[in-house]
Amino acid sequence: MISAHPTLVRLLAVAALAAAGGPLAAQGAPREPVEATSLLGEPLHRPAPTGAARERMEAQLAAARRAYAHAPTNADSIIWLGRRTAYLGRFNEAIGIYTEGIAKHPADARLYRHRGHRYLSTRQLEKAIADFERAYALVKGRPDEVEPDGQPNARNIPTSTLKGNIRYHLALAHYLRGDFERALPLYREDVAASAGNPDMLVATSHWLYMALRRLGRREEAAAVLAPISKEMDVIENGAYHRLLLLYRGELQPGDLLASGEAQAGLDDVTTAYGVGNWHLYNGRRAEGEAIFRRILAARSQWASFAHLAAEAEMARGAGPGR
Repeated sequence: MISAHPTLVRLLAVAALAAAGGPLAAQGAPREPVEATSLLGEPLHRPAPTGAARERMEAQLAAARRAYAHAPTNADSIIWLGRRTAYLGRFNEAIGIYTEGIAKHPADARLYRHRGHRYLSTRQLEKAIADFERAYALVKGRPDEVEPDGQPNARNIPTSTLKGNIRYHLALAHYLRGDFERALPLYREDVAASAGNPDMLVATSHWLYMALRRLGRREEAAAVLAPISKEMDVIENGAYHRLLLLYRGELQPGDLLASGEAQAGLDDVTTAYGVGNWHLYNGRRAEGEAIFRRILAARSQWASFAHLAAEAEMARGAGPGR
């Protein structure tokens, strides 16, 4: 059997030692290590799941480690080890795993796609863009493929594809930098590829609409909403679907975001960011920024794209064209 790369062996050994409560734990290692620094300069501690979810994910990670040990050069084994590690909030460890995988499989777009995702999680936007651009180039001209879910939805039906995720995340990285113009062609390409897939359509249409509104292109944004209806069979992107109905005028902010959340905190930061942005590009900057601040107070959800987007807004100074 070909042995694993020494760096990856060390990563796995450290993780196993900490989990077992060995010398690393005895030396007082923090229970929630810092995984990233926010775009506002604040430390972000590992967002580890708890309870039954953690037990399930730890078991899945253990299985991924066994599969990797059996086939350490297999790209699928490496990818799933990285994915299962990242689901437990161990983003930097996952980045290391993907980096080792890229050394073994430099032409596998999936490794760049997944590492880019975790560069986004850790607020390394330029590195994320470089990885997604590399992945985009590698899949150009190739057939698309369904991307298996790591945590399946209620119907156990995957709703995204490799090319779709590459475009979506690359566009998001540009959006987060405030470069809405560069995000547009990627979102448009994604919308065009989403025919027959309501989940992909509502997710990409949401970000495309917001980017156009931030650029002041109201008529183009309105056209994005034409295919959206209440009757769409959306499996897992219900928050994006409801936000699009808000943009169409079929729902009101109070239908999406309860007023009591201002005091109690936010459970759904995805919806909150959409509502805050809606206020922002409709000239209600104070209302938008108030919601962004509430999102940032929900520290347990800092790994979500909505939290990251709220950080980006406040870091560059929220405003319709910023």
